[in-house]
Amino acid sequence: MIRFEVFDDAAALAERAAAAIQEAAATAVGARGGFAWAISGGSTPLETFRRLSLPWDRTASFQVDERVAPAGDPDRNLTSARAALPPGAVATLRPMPVEEPDLDGAAEAYAAELPERLDLVHLGLGDDGHTASLVPGDAVLDVRDRDVGVTSEYHGHRRMTLTYPPIDRALAVVWIVDGESKADALAKLLDRDPSVPAGRVATEDQLVLADRAAAASG
Repeated sequence: MIRFEVFDDAAALAERAAAAIQEAAATAVGARGGFAWAISGGSTPLETFRRLSLPWDRTASFQVDERVAPAGDPDRNLTSARAALPPGAVATLRPMPVEEPDLDGAAEAYAAELPERLDLVHLGLGDDGHTASLVPGDAVLDVRDRDVGVTSEYHGHRRMTLTYPPIDRALAVVWIVDGESKADALAKLLDRDPSVPAGRVATEDQLVLADRAAAASG
Protein backbone atom coordinates (compact mmCIF):
# COMPACT_ATOMS: atom_id res chain seq x y z
CA MET A 1 0.00 0.00 0.00
CA ILE A 2 1.27 3.48 -0.89
CA ARG A 3 -0.02 6.36 1.22
CA PHE A 4 0.57 9.83 -0.21
CA GLU A 5 0.65 13.17 1.61
CA VAL A 6 1.43 16.63 0.22
CA PHE A 7 2.80 19.65 2.10
CA ASP A 8 2.95 23.33 1.27
CA ASP A 9 6.52 23.99 2.34
CA ALA A 10 9.83 22.38 3.30
CA ALA A 11 9.30 22.89 7.02
CA ALA A 12 5.96 21.09 7.07
CA LEU A 13 7.38 18.27 4.95
CA ALA A 14 10.36 17.82 7.29
CA GLU A 15 8.14 17.96 10.37
CA ARG A 16 5.83 15.23 9.08
CA ALA A 17 8.75 13.06 7.96
CA ALA A 18 10.41 13.35 11.36
CA ALA A 19 7.14 12.43 13.05
CA ALA A 20 6.72 9.35 10.84
CA ILE A 21 10.24 8.16 11.65
CA GLN A 22 9.72 8.77 15.36
CA GLU A 23 6.44 6.82 15.29
CA ALA A 24 8.17 3.88 13.62
CA ALA A 25 10.97 3.99 16.18
CA ALA A 26 8.55 4.04 19.12
CA THR A 27 6.64 1.08 17.70
CA ALA A 28 9.83 -0.92 17.09
CA VAL A 29 11.27 -0.22 20.54
CA GLY A 30 7.97 -1.13 22.18
CA ALA A 31 7.66 -4.37 20.22
CA ARG A 32 11.27 -5.53 19.91
CA GLY A 33 13.38 -3.34 22.18
CA GLY A 34 15.27 -1.59 19.39
CA PHE A 35 14.95 0.31 16.13
CA ALA A 36 16.96 -0.48 12.99
CA TRP A 37 16.61 1.84 10.04
CA ALA A 38 18.50 2.92 6.93
CA ILE A 39 18.98 6.48 5.71
CA SER A 40 19.44 7.83 2.21
CA GLY A 41 21.66 10.71 1.17
CA GLY A 42 21.07 13.97 -0.65
CA SER A 43 20.05 17.38 0.62
CA THR A 44 16.31 16.68 0.86
CA PRO A 45 16.30 14.77 4.18
CA LEU A 46 18.74 16.97 6.08
CA GLU A 47 16.07 19.19 7.64
CA THR A 48 14.22 16.06 8.70
CA PHE A 49 17.38 14.68 10.30
CA ARG A 50 17.84 17.89 12.29
CA ARG A 51 14.36 17.50 13.77
CA LEU A 52 14.69 13.89 14.88
CA SER A 53 14.34 12.85 18.49
CA LEU A 54 14.80 9.08 18.68
CA PRO A 55 15.82 6.64 21.41
CA TRP A 56 19.37 6.74 20.11
CA ASP A 57 20.67 4.28 22.69
CA ARG A 58 18.35 1.68 21.14
CA THR A 59 18.82 2.67 17.50
CA ALA A 60 21.02 1.25 14.76
CA SER A 61 21.34 3.57 11.75
CA PHE A 62 22.47 1.97 8.49
CA GLN A 63 23.08 3.64 5.15
CA VAL A 64 20.90 2.99 2.13
CA ASP A 65 23.70 4.01 -0.22
CA GLU A 66 27.05 5.75 -0.38
CA ARG A 67 29.41 7.16 -2.97
CA VAL A 68 32.83 5.58 -3.28
CA ALA A 69 34.96 8.49 -2.06
CA PRO A 70 37.44 9.17 0.77
CA ALA A 71 36.40 9.77 4.37
CA GLY A 72 35.13 13.30 4.90
CA ASP A 73 34.64 13.94 1.19
CA PRO A 74 31.76 16.40 0.69
CA ASP A 75 30.24 14.02 -1.86
CA ARG A 76 29.82 11.34 0.80
CA ASN A 77 26.30 10.92 2.16
CA LEU A 78 27.86 10.17 5.54
CA THR A 79 29.51 13.60 5.67
CA SER A 80 26.24 15.52 5.38
CA ALA A 81 24.31 13.07 7.58
CA ARG A 82 26.81 13.43 10.42
CA ALA A 83 26.54 17.21 10.17
CA ALA A 84 22.73 17.21 10.24
CA LEU A 85 21.83 14.46 12.71
CA PRO A 86 21.61 15.27 16.43
CA PRO A 87 24.76 14.52 18.46
CA GLY A 88 23.32 11.36 19.98
CA ALA A 89 22.67 9.92 16.54
CA VAL A 90 26.22 9.94 15.26
CA ALA A 91 27.31 7.01 17.41
CA THR A 92 24.48 4.90 15.96
CA LEU A 93 25.66 5.30 12.35
CA ARG A 94 27.07 2.20 10.67
CA PRO A 95 28.86 3.56 7.59
CA MET A 96 29.06 1.64 4.36
CA PRO A 97 32.71 0.56 3.93
CA VAL A 98 33.33 2.33 0.62
CA GLU A 99 36.99 3.02 1.41
CA GLU A 100 37.88 -0.67 1.25
CA PRO A 101 39.88 -1.79 -1.81
CA ASP A 102 37.67 -4.85 -2.31
CA LEU A 103 34.28 -3.22 -2.75
CA ASP A 104 32.41 -6.42 -3.49
CA GLY A 105 33.81 -8.05 -0.36
CA ALA A 106 33.02 -4.93 1.66
CA ALA A 107 29.44 -4.95 0.36
CA GLU A 108 29.07 -8.58 1.42
CA ALA A 109 30.42 -7.75 4.89
CA TYR A 110 27.99 -4.84 5.27
CA ALA A 111 25.08 -7.03 4.21
CA ALA A 112 26.01 -9.43 7.01
CA GLU A 113 25.51 -6.60 9.54
CA LEU A 114 21.96 -5.87 8.43
CA PRO A 115 19.05 -7.28 10.42
CA GLU A 116 16.81 -9.73 8.65
CA ARG A 117 14.17 -6.99 8.37
CA LEU A 118 14.83 -3.31 8.81
CA ASP A 119 12.11 -1.51 10.73
CA LEU A 120 12.21 1.42 8.34
CA VAL A 121 13.98 2.49 5.17
CA HIS A 122 14.09 6.17 4.25
CA LEU A 123 14.21 6.69 0.50
CA GLY A 124 14.60 9.71 -1.74
CA LEU A 125 13.78 10.13 -5.40
CA GLY A 126 15.91 11.41 -8.26
CA ASP A 127 14.48 13.27 -11.22
CA ASP A 128 15.48 10.28 -13.38
CA GLY A 129 13.44 7.96 -11.16
CA HIS A 130 16.35 6.46 -9.24
CA THR A 131 16.15 5.70 -5.55
CA ALA A 132 18.94 4.61 -3.24
CA SER A 133 21.69 4.09 -5.83
CA LEU A 134 19.41 1.89 -7.89
CA VAL A 135 19.90 3.88 -11.05
CA PRO A 136 18.45 3.43 -14.54
CA GLY A 137 20.27 0.88 -16.65
CA ASP A 138 22.66 -0.37 -13.96
CA ALA A 139 23.15 -4.12 -13.49
CA VAL A 140 22.51 -3.73 -9.75
CA LEU A 141 18.79 -3.38 -10.53
CA ASP A 142 18.67 -7.09 -11.25
CA VAL A 143 20.58 -8.28 -8.18
CA ARG A 144 18.40 -10.55 -6.08
CA ASP A 145 20.97 -12.79 -4.36
CA ARG A 146 22.79 -10.03 -2.41
CA ASP A 147 21.45 -7.42 -0.03
CA VAL A 148 24.17 -4.89 -0.85
CA GLY A 149 25.63 -4.24 -4.29
CA VAL A 150 28.13 -1.99 -6.03
CA THR A 151 27.13 0.06 -9.05
CA SER A 152 28.94 1.20 -12.14
CA GLU A 153 29.96 4.87 -12.24
CA TYR A 154 27.01 7.24 -11.98
CA HIS A 155 27.45 11.01 -11.91
CA GLY A 156 31.16 10.67 -11.26
CA HIS A 157 31.18 7.94 -8.61
CA ARG A 158 30.65 4.24 -8.18
CA ARG A 159 28.28 3.59 -5.30
CA MET A 160 27.45 0.98 -2.72
CA THR A 161 23.72 0.45 -2.25
CA LEU A 162 21.05 -1.67 -0.70
CA THR A 163 19.48 -3.81 -3.39
CA TYR A 164 15.75 -4.37 -3.72
CA PRO A 165 15.47 -7.44 -1.45
CA PRO A 166 16.31 -5.75 1.90
CA ILE A 167 14.23 -2.70 0.95
CA ASP A 168 11.27 -4.89 0.04
CA ARG A 169 11.61 -6.91 3.28
CA ALA A 170 11.56 -3.78 5.45
CA LEU A 171 8.53 -3.24 7.63
CA ALA A 172 8.02 0.20 6.13
CA VAL A 173 9.45 2.75 3.73
CA VAL A 174 9.17 6.52 4.08
CA TRP A 175 9.85 8.54 0.92
CA ILE A 176 10.75 12.24 1.19
CA VAL A 177 10.41 14.02 -2.15
CA ASP A 178 10.75 17.70 -3.02
CA GLY A 179 11.12 19.89 -6.07
CA GLU A 180 9.36 20.44 -9.37
CA SER A 181 12.05 18.50 -11.26
CA LYS A 182 10.85 15.29 -9.57
CA ALA A 183 7.18 15.64 -10.51
CA ASP A 184 7.27 13.16 -13.40
CA ALA A 185 9.31 10.62 -11.43
CA LEU A 186 6.93 10.95 -8.48
CA ALA A 187 3.92 10.28 -10.69
CA LYS A 188 5.61 7.09 -11.91
CA LEU A 189 6.47 6.06 -8.35
CA LEU A 190 2.86 6.47 -7.27
CA ASP A 191 1.74 4.42 -10.29
CA ARG A 192 4.36 1.77 -9.43
CA ASP A 193 5.65 2.17 -12.96
CA PRO A 194 8.53 -0.33 -13.39
CA SER A 195 10.12 1.83 -16.08
CA VAL A 196 11.82 3.76 -13.27
CA PRO A 197 13.79 2.12 -10.43
CA ALA A 198 11.65 3.77 -7.74
CA GLY A 199 8.53 2.21 -9.22
CA ARG A 200 9.92 -1.28 -8.60
CA VAL A 201 10.11 -0.94 -4.81
CA ALA A 202 7.67 -3.52 -3.46
CA THR A 203 7.68 -2.89 0.29
CA GLU A 204 4.15 -3.50 1.54
CA ASP A 205 3.89 -0.35 3.66
CA GLN A 206 5.05 2.80 1.85
CA LEU A 207 4.45 6.40 2.90
CA VAL A 208 5.25 9.04 0.26
CA LEU A 209 5.68 12.56 1.60
CA ALA A 210 6.10 15.32 -0.99
CA ASP A 211 6.02 19.07 -1.31
CA ARG A 212 3.48 20.70 -3.58
CA ALA A 213 6.02 21.34 -6.33
CA ALA A 214 6.93 17.65 -6.63
CA ALA A 215 3.26 16.67 -6.43
CA ALA A 216 2.31 18.85 -9.40
CA SER A 217 1.92 15.78 -11.60
CA GLY A 218 1.39 13.28 -8.79
